[in-house]
Amino acid sequence: MNVSPSQPFQLVYSLLQHEYLGYLFEASAVQLNARGELSLQYQTVSSRNVGEFAAGLDSADFQLVRLIDAIQQDAIAKKFSTKRISPVDFFLKIYDPQKGDKAMQEAIGGYVESHKCQIMPLLLGKRLFVAGNDGVPTAQPVDVLPEPATVRFHFTRNPDNTHYYPSIRYAGQKVDFQQREVSHRDVSQREAFILCDQPAWLFLDNKLYHFEAGVDGKKLRPFLTKKFIVIPKNIEEDYYRKFVSSIITQFDVYAKGFEIRQEAYAPVPLLNLSETKTVVSATNRSKVYASEETPAVEDDSHEEGRVTFNLGFQYGEHAFRFDSFAAAANVSMEKKGDDYIFHKVSRDLRGERETVLMLKNLGLDVKNGRATLGKIGAFDWLQTHHETLRGAGFVIGQNPADPKRYFLGYSSIAVSIREGNDWFDVYATVRFGEFEIPFLKLRSLILARKREFALPNGEIAVIPEAWLTQYSDLLALSEPEGPERLSLRKHHLALVQDLQREQLATATMSRKLEKLRDFEEIESYPIPEGLRGTLRPYQKAGYDWLRFLNQYRFGGCLADDMGLGKTIETLALIQSQYDEEPSGAPALKLPGISFFNPSSKGATLVVMPTSLIYNWQQEAEKFTPGLNILVYTGTYRDKDLAQFDQYDVVLTSYGIVRIDIELLKRYQFHYVILDESQAIKNPSS
Repeated sequence: MNVSPSQPFQLVYSLLQHEYLGYLFEASAVQLNARGELSLQYQTVSSRNVGEFAAGLDSADFQLVRLIDAIQQDAIAKKFSTKRISPVDFFLKIYDPQKGDKAMQEAIGGYVESHKCQIMPLLLGKRLFVAGNDGVPTAQPVDVLPEPATVRFHFTRNPDNTHYYPSIRYAGQKVDFQQREVSHRDVSQREAFILCDQPAWLFLDNKLYHFEAGVDGKKLRPFLTKKFIVIPKNIEEDYYRKFVSSIITQFDVYAKGFEIRQEAYAPVPLLNLSETKTVVSATNRSKVYASEETPAVEDDSHEEGRVTFNLGFQYGEHAFRFDSFAAAANVSMEKKGDDYIFHKVSRDLRGERETVLMLKNLGLDVKNGRATLGKIGAFDWLQTHHETLRGAGFVIGQNPADPKRYFLGYSSIAVSIREGNDWFDVYATVRFGEFEIPFLKLRSLILARKREFALPNGEIAVIPEAWLTQYSDLLALSEPEGPERLSLRKHHLALVQDLQREQLATATMSRKLEKLRDFEEIESYPIPEGLRGTLRPYQKAGYDWLRFLNQYRFGGCLADDMGLGKTIETLALIQSQYDEEPSGAPALKLPGISFFNPSSKGATLVVMPTSLIYNWQQEAEKFTPGLNILVYTGTYRDKDLAQFDQYDVVLTSYGIVRIDIELLKRYQFHYVILDESQAIKNPSS
């Protein structure tokens, strides 16, 4: 009997029972009479004709029709049959009492159950009936209760056994469901049955109940035919530890004969590290998992270990690993003598999830309570976020089974740079927790880009990658001076300023050097009085630049083209140095005796190819006749260093310097000037 979609109708759902598939549903369109009531004119609705009735359906109806179709007899046979066989023959074969396919039966049962679990919540707000034996879909109305019922599980411990049963309440009233199932082929004659297991949906007295906390129907089904379950004394402890603990974890439990302690604590986040180490040999790049500790500093292999972070939470004396699907409470059983105590610890699942989100925002991608990083990245992450983690109350630990114990606290480095006469003095101290270590001890490791070293307590500290990046230039360009100090040449001022600007070091400099922060242009310096001749504009600019370098005690490279007068610019610089105070030239000469006005400045050493010495002599006599010049050359040269104090300028060759280097380096020259300095570009020359 067809229903006209153009006339008032309503889609209803009917409950019926299949011989093999259990309880199923059917969707029907029922024509409404003039009073708006359901008539006896109805039509089955399936995916084939649902479009005809679309005007009277909502999205839930379309989902229900699709799901109901999927578990009808014909659809099941088509899905699970591997041969062309009629649905009737398929079910007779699969469900044959003697020769049936048990595995197939379980697969079909699971498939139907999963679809019913999707159907049940969609029925809320819909009209549901038990179908009549005559096929009428509206034979017996069923009230689909809108609110979930509650379940309490009762355990009574007796001297010889334990009794166990559940109770149900709906809207504050007890629901009598025990021993109510009556085996009857006609669904309409049954008072109680479980319609769906996961989660449970209970049909009772033409009402359909669902439950809070996702009660499994298997926990209710036995009590449709019995009052309680008896647990023998001989399996009591094992039953309590496994089953009773699980029930207490998930549900409200009334206990008689044993104790349930409800415990609530503020959670403390735990981040526990464990290492999986792979070693890549310097000669063999294949990875080998290392089971024994490998020395960090002495070993020349490259460690590529990985570190796993395991997230957990401490509640009082109880620690739990984070689980996205964890219950709202954890239960542990304690047996004291013949008594049982269950500790039910409530968990702050929302707070735990917020902690996971915080870690993800910090760059640690926690999944199922775990996150894995390369070892270098893991310890750098810990160092970077140490203060944030500590502020959030984290306790950082390491797997006790790991053979190598790592330092997991906060490390810091303090670098102080002070201006000296010709150098910057660099002082640096590293702290790993309570241990303070001179930076010089780590210098060779950092320059070699090695990351690990042992602390006095045996723990292995991992040098942060940031230190290797931030301080590698400072360490590479500086030189050790004693056990606690490095020296850095002054021409590396820009490096010092970068460290100071990035707050990687504190720097103490003279006002003169500080002025370079606001430097805009080189000033014009006066021509020295002792200079004979006139500097061309570009020569004056070169001279000013040399004086600028001198003012800040910097070295430099004067690289004008050949023939433009680099020598006179240099002589002008030298003359300016000795114009500032009396030179060491003799003030009075008597036979065999010389008296000098010694200069506080040492002599200036000018080194050049032998062929240029005469030219320098000539240029000095021409432009700076007031400078006292010594030519330090020849096989029979006087090697008495004291004589240098009598001169302003010492001229010599690269060959002589190479021969007399051990002697010359004992004298403190005011300037060392290299002409044709490309001669030293090869360090082995």
